[in-house]
Amino acid sequence: MNTTIASERNDHIIAWFAALAIAIHVLESAIPSPVPGIKIGLANVVTIVVLVQFGWRTAAWVSILRVLVGSLIIGSFLSPTFVLSLSGACASLIAIGLAYAIARQHLSALGYSVIAAVAHILAQFWTAYLLFIPHDALFHLLPILTTVAIVTGIVNGSLALAVQKRLKLLMSEAPNVDQQP
Repeated sequence: MNTTIASERNDHIIAWFAALAIAIHVLESAIPSPVPGIKIGLANVVTIVVLVQFGWRTAAWVSILRVLVGSLIIGSFLSPTFVLSLSGACASLIAIGLAYAIARQHLSALGYSVIAAVAHILAQFWTAYLLFIPHDALFHLLPILTTVAIVTGIVNGSLALAVQKRLKLLMSEAPNVDQQP
C-alpha cells in the first residue's frame, strides 16, 4: 500500500471514529446527571478502542476532535465546561500515552480506561480548583470523584473490551480489501 493510500485510509479511520465519539458525546450531554459534573463518559470507549486498535496518535486525534467539535455542537465552546473537558482529555491522553509507551504489552482496554478516567478527573478537579472554585472545601469531593472515575473507567473499559472483541471478529470475517484480484 503506498503512502498516499495509507494516509487517506488513516484519515478516514480518524474521521469515522471521531464522528462516532462526537455523536455519543452530544447524546450523553443531553442526559441529565444525578450529580452535577459527573458523566459516564461513554465517548471515551471509542478513544480506548481506537488506542488499542490503531495506536496513540489516532486516539489523540479522535479525543481532541470529540472535545472541540462536540463543544461547538452543544454550545459550550470556550465555556468553563469546555475548559474542564479539554483539560481532562489532554491529561487522559498524556496518561494513556505514557502507559502505551511503557507497558503496551501488559495493559488491555480496561487498564487504559481506568488510567484515562483517573487522569481525566484529576485534571478536571485541579482545573476547577485553580480556575473556578479555589476553595479548600472542594477537596472533600476528591475521594468521591476519584471513586466514580475508577468505577466509570471499569465500566467503559469493559465496554471497550467487548467492542474490541467484536471488531476483531468482524475484521477476521471481512475480505481483505488491500489484496488485488
